[in-house]
Amino acid sequence: MRYPAVAGAFYEGTRDALIRQVERCYTHPLGPGRLPKAAARKGRLVGLVVPHAGYMYSGPVAAHSYAALAQDGLPRSYVVFGPNHTGSGAPLAVTKQDFETPIGVVRNDPELYAALAKPPLEDDPIAHRHEHSIEVQLPFLQNLAGEVSFVPLCMGFQEYDLAAEVGEVAAAAVEGRDVLLVASSDFTHVGPQYGNRPARGMTAPEYARDQDSKALERILDLDPEGLADRIARYDITMCGYGPVMAVLTAAKRLGGTQARLLKYATSSDVSNDPTMAVGYAAVAIYR
Repeated sequence: MRYPAVAGAFYEGTRDALIRQVERCYTHPLGPGRLPKAAARKGRLVGLVVPHAGYMYSGPVAAHSYAALAQDGLPRSYVVFGPNHTGSGAPLAVTKQDFETPIGVVRNDPELYAALAKPPLEDDPIAHRHEHSIEVQLPFLQNLAGEVSFVPLCMGFQEYDLAAEVGEVAAAAVEGRDVLLVASSDFTHVGPQYGNRPARGMTAPEYARDQDSKALERILDLDPEGLADRIARYDITMCGYGPVMAVLTAAKRLGGTQARLLKYATSSDVSNDPTMAVGYAAVAIYR
């Protein structure tokens, strides 16, 4: 069992409080405006991009992704790709552990795990032990679906070639299965605490939006290699670009033809701090 690492910090630490917090993300002024209800399964949705900061900042944007999921109907299982912020464990790691949140246990999908646990991916629970990027997605899924099965995929290496290889492995593993791909990523981090200052004459949120528009243009074109180029060319401080590139690669293999930007905001939209901002985007990829 993998126990919660950020309950009581990134999100509420008790079941009832966490459910209320997730629901407030939907009804927040930056959220979709209403609580979702899962529709009959359509299966057009292939993948999502979802932020992973504390719920008070990124939760309303994340809610747009999960509202799109509800509208498309719930799949049998999920692969949640997240960056490795801690540096611990294997650089490209899956695990067969179940994950616990205050809402309950999210079960590992053993058949999906077996299909995914192939090079360059390794089984390593240490990479997952303290990583928040995957964990914070699970209460949203539990709130929608109740019982959830998934496989977590933690990426310390995020270079394009490796991300594309991971995407190809993921596509082969989920082809013919009723599985949704979730890329967990925040976008530009700007402010003194991140060692990244805005361009002259711009506030931090203005700079974040400008930088992130360059990355989102390539994401919406389903262009993972172009995203890698933009990140390197413009020094975009996006923490989960590897998971996003992997999901874009896999989604295209699985018939994805269209990406939609559901919502973009920054932490400054909540904090009103012009000196610091983190960008958050909700993106849905459809067949």
